[in-house]
Amino acid sequence: MNLPKCHLYEGFSDIQFERLFSLMEETFVIEGQWLFREGEPADRFYCIKQGAVELLTAIDDHIELPVTILRSEGSHLGTSSLVPPFTYSLSARAYDDSTLMVIKRSRLMEQIESDPEMGFFIMSNLAKTFLDRLRETRQEVKIHFKTLFKIMQF
Repeated sequence: MNLPKCHLYEGFSDIQFERLFSLMEETFVIEGQWLFREGEPADRFYCIKQGAVELLTAIDDHIELPVTILRSEGSHLGTSSLVPPFTYSLSARAYDDSTLMVIKRSRLMEQIESDPEMGFFIMSNLAKTFLDRLRETRQEVKIHFKTLFKIMQF
């Protein structure tokens, strides 16, 4: 079993990487299978080994809006499992048949308690991820407002 490269593991020593690897499980999901739903307790972190996962947000009880499709090996999801209040902020379902590496939050937190440096690397890399996603969101908002203003001018 090979662990895909994931941005959150950057900076890990070989020993830290091996420890993390030993805590993870490989799982296969079929197209359309839900991994988690928005608002559920976030107890797992996922890393894509192969395939694609769609992230969605609930507009109301009957409508979910696609946010993005993660297609790259090493893309991660379930970051809500790493920060309080440990509740998934989006829903996720397999866009294609996919192989994922999964780690339970409780197992990861135990490892971080025994190796604070690992926790530092994860949280530093997570902050970078959140900043990148914030920049992407700002860019999307700019595009939508430009489009809206163009429509309103007619």
